[in-house]
Amino acid sequence: MDGDRRGFIELDGVEKVFSVRRRAGLLRRERREVRAVGGISFRIERGEMVGYIGPNGAGKSTTIKMLTGILVPSGGRLRVAGIDPARERTRLAQRIGVVFGQRTTLWWDLPLRDSYALVRRMYRIPPARFRANLDRCVELLDLGPLLEVPVRQLSLGQRMRGDIAAALLHDPEVLYLDEPTIGLDVVSKASVRGFLREINAERGTTVLLTTHDLTDIEQLCRRVMVIDHGRLVYDGALDGLHALGRSERMLVVDLEREHPPIDTVAGARVVRVEGPRQWLAFPATASAAPLVAAIADGYPLVDLSVREPDIEDVIAAMYAGR
Repeated sequence: MDGDRRGFIELDGVEKVFSVRRRAGLLRRERREVRAVGGISFRIERGEMVGYIGPNGAGKSTTIKMLTGILVPSGGRLRVAGIDPARERTRLAQRIGVVFGQRTTLWWDLPLRDSYALVRRMYRIPPARFRANLDRCVELLDLGPLLEVPVRQLSLGQRMRGDIAAALLHDPEVLYLDEPTIGLDVVSKASVRGFLREINAERGTTVLLTTHDLTDIEQLCRRVMVIDHGRLVYDGALDGLHALGRSERMLVVDLEREHPPIDTVAGARVVRVEGPRQWLAFPATASAAPLVAAIADGYPLVDLSVREPDIEDVIAAMYAGR
């Protein structure tokens, strides 16, 4: 069925089971099945940016690999823009872009410019369209000084920006991002997030983002799906996920000197004090702004930062809430 009349990306009861052999004695091996994804169903509309989160080993990367056709589902139905990825992988490749944060799709010993030239040939991108897309990516991702640098000499943040550009040169309708900000510094993360917002707004690119950084989700996605042990356990707004588990963010406050616990600020509670540094927990659904204003107004503040809860903590809190 056409992807435009239903969900642009559709999964209906999709499963993936791996067969694993392990030693069960000196000469004997036994075989067992590992269910990486167990009966997942969801739909993503064209132009949505959706976060797909969960603990390590939850099944996120396996899902992405099935969506790209790298892995074949063991059961269920899967369609991307009306295409079965496993059966028509080559046809689908023209319509999707993929970035795996832990692995590069660029040529290790070639400069970025030459890697992009090979991408153009692989996807048969018309020259004018290629130049326009490359110029746009170079501008938005600040890649100009890096075009003549071999990929092996790039920092992780530079390579990640280079990989994202390579994934977008052929104007994909769908972009799969697997941990695109892993290991990046604050400036690089902000650059990548700004670029993703722009291509989504300008081109209507559909984005499915897996990450361990909740700030990625908070700044980019209106919708988040949580997978745990191969099953979808939540699908909705990030605020709803926090509310469900009553998860908390942490305000780390550095004062000029040691001070009694800051227990006069409404909406926060002190959970730890070490010398002039204090940790204050507050609901993840609440704004940090009034807390920061109250502390700055009443205490000798030097510095502060806000720490997001870990994905694992959010899911644990969600289960506790349920």
